[in-house]
Amino acid sequence: MDLVHLLDGLDARPWHSLSHAYGSAEDIPDLLRALAGADVDAADEALSELYGNVLHQGTVYAASAEAVPFLAGIAAAGHRTADVLALLGGMAESEDESGVASGAVRVAVAVRLPLLLPLLASPEPEIRRTAAWAVSHTRATAIALPALRTRWDEEAEPSARAEVLAGIARLDPQGGAAAAAVLDPSQPAEVRMAAVFASLDADAPWTEPMHKTMLSLLPTAPLRSDFDLERGEPLAAVVEALLGRGRRMERKAAFALVDAALHDGRAEVRAEGLWAADRACMLSRSAPRRLVWSLRAAAVDEESVVAMSSLLGRLGSVAAPAADILVPLAGRNPDHDDDHADRALAALVLVAPTQSAPLLAAGLGRRPRALDAAAGFRSTENSAFPYSGDLLDAVRDRLARPEALSGNEPWQLTNLLASWGSEAAPALPELCTALPHCPGQAAPAIASVAADCAPADRARAVTSLRAVAAELGVLPAAKALHDLDGDIAPLLHCLEQDLRRGTSQLREAAGMAGALGPRAAALVPALREALTGTDGDTTPALDTETALAEALWRVTGDTDGVVAVLHSVFSRAEQNPWSRWSVVQAARTTALLGPAGRPLAARLEAALNDPAQAPAAVLALTAVGEPASLDRTALAEAALRSAEQDADPEGACDALKALGPDALTGDHERRLAALADGDARVVRSGVEDRVIRQDEALRNRARVLLAAP
Repeated sequence: MDLVHLLDGLDARPWHSLSHAYGSAEDIPDLLRALAGADVDAADEALSELYGNVLHQGTVYAASAEAVPFLAGIAAAGHRTADVLALLGGMAESEDESGVASGAVRVAVAVRLPLLLPLLASPEPEIRRTAAWAVSHTRATAIALPALRTRWDEEAEPSARAEVLAGIARLDPQGGAAAAAVLDPSQPAEVRMAAVFASLDADAPWTEPMHKTMLSLLPTAPLRSDFDLERGEPLAAVVEALLGRGRRMERKAAFALVDAALHDGRAEVRAEGLWAADRACMLSRSAPRRLVWSLRAAAVDEESVVAMSSLLGRLGSVAAPAADILVPLAGRNPDHDDDHADRALAALVLVAPTQSAPLLAAGLGRRPRALDAAAGFRSTENSAFPYSGDLLDAVRDRLARPEALSGNEPWQLTNLLASWGSEAAPALPELCTALPHCPGQAAPAIASVAADCAPADRARAVTSLRAVAAELGVLPAAKALHDLDGDIAPLLHCLEQDLRRGTSQLREAAGMAGALGPRAAALVPALREALTGTDGDTTPALDTETALAEALWRVTGDTDGVVAVLHSVFSRAEQNPWSRWSVVQAARTTALLGPAGRPLAARLEAALNDPAQAPAAVLALTAVGEPASLDRTALAEAALRSAEQDADPEGACDALKALGPDALTGDHERRLAALADGDARVVRSGVEDRVIRQDEALRNRARVLLAAP
């Protein structure tokens, strides 16, 4: 094929007026020429750059559609054919479109199928395999499906045959049910793996032959597809698909697969079983208790214990039956750095905290992961890490030499002491010693520990805080001094300094000033100056404006001023998709105003359409609106939808509580019951270590809402 003619018209296209991920697409012609050229290094670089700008992290652009005809010609001409086909297939697959009509890039690839379909018969198996994947993503069923079926009858190379089958199932999901016919052991493993997925995609019943086939394919590492990253761990992907059906029998089948893999004698199969167990526990509420004993059985050596320690830690007390497999490793080498021991101890902290305390005390200073888990225990378990005299002594010893602390250790040690309250009173001397070195961490801990201490200890803490607050002007120390002693003067001084400097702590300072209410009247000029000094439409800038306006309202009672600022914040945030959470912050402040926030009702109603913003908007509307004018059932619907979509489940529960049970229809109650008692986890995103606990917290809150009279 004549490459010169395939590139005809390349310079005639309006590249300067088109855009890709990095702006103007004027560089595309040179990249396409380099890709088709004889210089291998230049072609490699061009391919990499094209991936970066016309398929940037899975996003396609106007320039992507314009580049398709030339890319298809290059592939058909035999230049880097497999590589270019992979790029075209990724572009056709993408549904993340920026500055281009929906589906336009996919259509552009489909139009070039007459050039691409002959590549299904290429002499090279890799080209045939990639072509099958690429053409199936065009969704041009009428043209591509017959070609793939013809190729299925002719294809003999296993990996290419598997991709042809996957492509057929992609274009004709229901036809994928017939894939069960190729589960026979005589078929290559790649083809049987593709048949399993085709059957799952067709929602075909999970049968005993499919179960046996899946187990016979383990380990599946050689069968992983470099095209379908979501199925990069095939066993875990099968388990996820079965659990996604939401039926008891498929759930049982998924757990049976995991059990079998975890009990397998081959380490590589047990490793895949662990991945699948991890996925199951993140998706199914019944999985942890159902699989914990199999996890324990799979812990046959140090490597396996380390590999599963993160999952066991996320399961928390549910994994208590496996605590004994963590203890020997967690207690090893307490006087030496030992990453494996640290990982095991970090898991033990969350699984069996009381059992972990003496081990943490013995290794403190050399177990940063475990210390971090103990220091953050309250945020995951809603309770303090159990008090331990040995651990208290170890913490005191570390704090006595604050100059030797590094990294997050100051926060970790002080937060642990703060969680113990007055039980940590013996550590007050060490906290006061550490105060000048790490005031932001030590001061809040001193306030928490000394709050209920003996008068002499409290007085000693106040003296130390006053010295740092008054002499050094350190805001955390001034705040702690106010909390303990009620002395407001140093706090007002530090707040005014931070407000006038416009530091990165402006929002924090505004929050502290607002909490003082009218007692912070002296800060009004600084608050107003800071508010007029904010600039920009970024999320931090918008949130700072909201915080400052709220502080002014709390201090002065001026509702007109805060309403004007919030109106501006809503208006600018609505123009920026990255600032959706600024709308949430503004709505939460609006709720505080009560009826005075009624002029913002239209802004709040608009926010109901965004699941992430809806709960805050519902709370605000119930606070500012005329009760008789509120459609409480519609508001409950918006809140429920937010929870179901894992947008803001906690906020949704707050909103439903504010609305009350009378706002719920029968359908709402049924859906709320699914949130409370369904097997599928509702919370699936966020910080990985907290997802399971947050979902359990949502479950408990939903049950409380259902039980409300």
